[in-house]
Amino acid sequence: MTTKRDDIINALKTVYDPEIPVNIWDLGLVYDINITDKEIVVTMTFTSPTCPMMEEILSQVKNAVTNVAGKTPVRVELVWDPPWNISMMSDAARVELDLTEMGW
Repeated sequence: MTTKRDDIINALKTVYDPEIPVNIWDLGLVYDINITDKEIVVTMTFTSPTCPMMEEILSQVKNAVTNVAGKTPVRVELVWDPPWNISMMSDAARVELDLTEMGW
């Protein structure tokens, strides 16, 4: 079974930061999804390096992608460059968080 990018994105949309009512995909926290025959690597960041839920969310990301990856190993890579900013959010996320008037 080949894991499709859309399946992974849908899995990532089930992961939320408990402090923000928007999923990590729409928040723009996922920078890249690299799918090979050997592994799936999700490269992501957080809104802040001091996020108290970081380990829990990283675990949820790995579990969510593993559920659609079958036997393909999943690795979650945490990066801080480029730094996350609000312009990385989807339009839907900005609407949900009432940030549409900020000119992003």
